[in-house]
Amino acid sequence: MKLSRRSVLSAAAATTVVAPAFRARAQGKPVIKIGVINDQSGPYRDVNGPTSVVCTEQAVREFAAGGFDVQILSADNQNKADVAVSIVRQWIDQDGVDLVLDLAASSAALAVANLCREKNKVGIASSTATSDMSGKACTPNTIHWTFDTYMEAKSTGGAMVKAGGDTWYMLYPNYAFGEALQRDTGAFVAKAGGKVLGSEPYPFPETTDFSTQLLKAQASGAKVLGFCGAGSDVVNVIKQASEFGLNKKISIAIMVGYTQDIRSIGLEGAQGARLSEAYYWDLNDRTRAFNDRMKGKTKLWPSMAQAGCYSAALHYLKTVQAMGPLEAKKSGAATVAAMKAMPTDDDCFGKGLIRADGRKIHPVYLFEVKKPSESKHEWDLYKLLATTPADEAFRPLSDNACPLVKT
Repeated sequence: MKLSRRSVLSAAAATTVVAPAFRARAQGKPVIKIGVINDQSGPYRDVNGPTSVVCTEQAVREFAAGGFDVQILSADNQNKADVAVSIVRQWIDQDGVDLVLDLAASSAALAVANLCREKNKVGIASSTATSDMSGKACTPNTIHWTFDTYMEAKSTGGAMVKAGGDTWYMLYPNYAFGEALQRDTGAFVAKAGGKVLGSEPYPFPETTDFSTQLLKAQASGAKVLGFCGAGSDVVNVIKQASEFGLNKKISIAIMVGYTQDIRSIGLEGAQGARLSEAYYWDLNDRTRAFNDRMKGKTKLWPSMAQAGCYSAALHYLKTVQAMGPLEAKKSGAATVAAMKAMPTDDDCFGKGLIRADGRKIHPVYLFEVKKPSESKHEWDLYKLLATTPADEAFRPLSDNACPLVKT
């Protein structure tokens, strides 16, 4: 179990200011505490992990409200629900954490969401995929920020069927995230007129050799392999598919992928693969400006999940300022309600909003991985194929199982 505590970062200046914790108490300023919990050592380390913490710190640096300080704690949940709950319970009961951010693995995120409700704290999932977070498992204390399985399935699954990929073979990890993603993708494939010829779960996180599953996918005769894993699993699958020459016989849909994954695979092996993201560094002037500010602070350029930590932390701090820090610390549910009432706007996602079900709304982008000849440098990875508007990208409220939604 990896735990760390960052120094108190003053929210009174837009530049980097680091002050010892005792200084904030001596001055009598309220301290808002943010705990960033995710995978710091396993298969999702590169796509959330330490860079999510750095992106959260960046939000604090840029927040120039004054009147209160911010302390950031971080921990490795090892992608285990029991570990996550144990850490967060300690954070809340002993350390006074107000916001639990990132959350990562769906099973851990769902467990922490329940704890945040029990303790009346704020929980924001940025690198969590299961659409149940803002569906049947929604709570008044939680927000689902960056992406989810419904979004990914609609943007990537529906588009590939329309482009001719009407038969699919699904491969997914055997826990809440993978199960939700293959369920949602299968529904969109069918809705678009396609068919899932077969699906198979694999043991997570034990599986690193996917040769058997890839041969089954090829034997199925499917036109598309829908891979519903993430992190290093994506890297392993795409590399092995390339080694077998499978990527020349079947289209590969990366249902949850990040720039770090594609960079690790290399364009030679990943070229032509399609995936959807809610953020990419080269989308527009604002995303490029954010990425420029992050250079030198982290070795990996931020993924959409990591950018989501920046975006979520920034909006949370704006809300705390509007409510007053002492008032915000009293009730996580009241703080979330205030966050929903305030429009969102930042350099990573632009303008957006948070719905009654806790779903953060913004556009989603379908990308194709570039050929090596099309890329100018190691992070120049995608070409934009299509944009799904914010009001169409996520599950409509009319189809929502969230008990907070009044029909």
